[in-house]
Order: sequence, then C-alpha cells, then structure tokens
Amino acid sequence: MITDASNQQKKLAVLIDPDHINNEQLQRIVDLSNQANISYFFIGGSLIVKDCLDEVLTYIKSNSQIPTIIFPGNNLQINEKADGLLFLSLISGRNPEYLIGKHIVSAPYLKQSSIETISTGYMLIESGQPTSVSYVSHTQPIPADKPDIAYCTAAAGELLGMQLIFMDAGSGAKNPISTNMIKKVKSDLEIPLIIGGGIQSIDKIKANFEAGADIQVIGNYIEQNPEFILELKKLSYSATR
Repeated sequence: MITDASNQQKKLAVLIDPDHINNEQLQRIVDLSNQANISYFFIGGSLIVKDCLDEVLTYIKSNSQIPTIIFPGNNLQINEKADGLLFLSLISGRNPEYLIGKHIVSAPYLKQSSIETISTGYMLIESGQPTSVSYVSHTQPIPADKPDIAYCTAAAGELLGMQLIFMDAGSGAKNPISTNMIKKVKSDLEIPLIIGGGIQSIDKIKANFEAGADIQVIGNYIEQNPEFILELKKLSYSATR
C-alpha cells in the first residue's frame, strides 16, 4: 500500500484533524475526496481533546473506500477502525519521548491489534513560525535552508529501517518545504517520501512531485477551502490505492 516505493505513481492525502472539523465539513470533504484523485485520508493532530477520533473514522469508513491512515500526535491516538497507523519517530528532534519513549507505551497494544503499523521517520522542517508539533514535542525543526541536514537525517532514518520518511513544515505552516530540500533528500532515498505543511496550490503540488515527493498531505488549506479538492482532479497523474 503506502510503503510501495516501486510504484512510481504519485499520491495525495487529505489530512483531517478531528478537533478542527465539524460534521458538515467532514461530510463535504469526504464527498469531494471521493470525486477527486485522493489516495488516502490521514487522520490525527497534535492534540485531540474532543474524543471524536472514533466518530470520524466511523463516518469515513461508512461513506468512502479511500484508505484511512492514523497520523498520531500521541500514543493515545489509536483506533482499529483505521486501515493503518504511521508509527512516527521524530528523528529531526532529540527528545527521547518522541524518538522511542511513547512508542514503548503503545507497542503492546499495536502488536495485538489488526492495524497495519508503518514505521515512519518524521522530520519537522522550519516554516517561518512556531508550530503545534514543535511546541508539544519540545524539539527544534531542521532549518529550512539546510537541505544537507535534512538529507543526512532522512538517510539515517532509512538505514535504521524506517519504511517512510515524512518531512513536515507543520500545521498551518507559513512557508512550505522548498523543492531544493525535497530534491536533496530524495536524491538517494529508496523509500517513499511524504511532504506536508503549507501546501496551498496546484503549482506547488506539481513542483513538489517533480522534485521527488511521492505523497503529499494537505490539511489546513482544505479545512478552509474544501472546494480545492476538486482542483486536484486536474492533476495529470493517476492516483492509486
């Protein structure tokens, strides 16, 4: 599925934060995604305080065939209704809780569950302003103008056995990740590369794909502009699931 690096087709994911969406918005986003070139729903956020993860997953599974992947902000964001879960290790930071600590707490449950658990090297990239991820995780992002650091970090994640690398500018990023950094990281990477944060145009999506992104995640912009999903139908690639 999502870890197939041999599949050269590019993919798009819509990020849904259960804390930032109401029922009407959820219904509209799911309906539009069913019409467009959407490969995955990523579900999660840095904080989920409304306890509606199960409700969101139930609705999506009842109204769409698009696979659901949990994008957890902490070890409590686990639900067996999802098709998969990104088992994130924040390899761009040095906080041991987000490198391995919280994983130890959730591992026994995941071993007993039916969720496909996907080992993911998560890299936070500086975006021009503080983000929820950096605040919650107590880590500093990789500077946006240091592609060599990003390259070395991604390479380390791959050599450690990660199945995916996820470079993220963070929720509501002021500046998206540059194509220069994407090209550098992807230049010697054999596993899929996910890009997220601050993506707000078809031109940027195309540029990121050309630079080497395999999967792109769009969240905040779609929350504010659901009709943008229909613009994604204009992309020339064919989404696969």
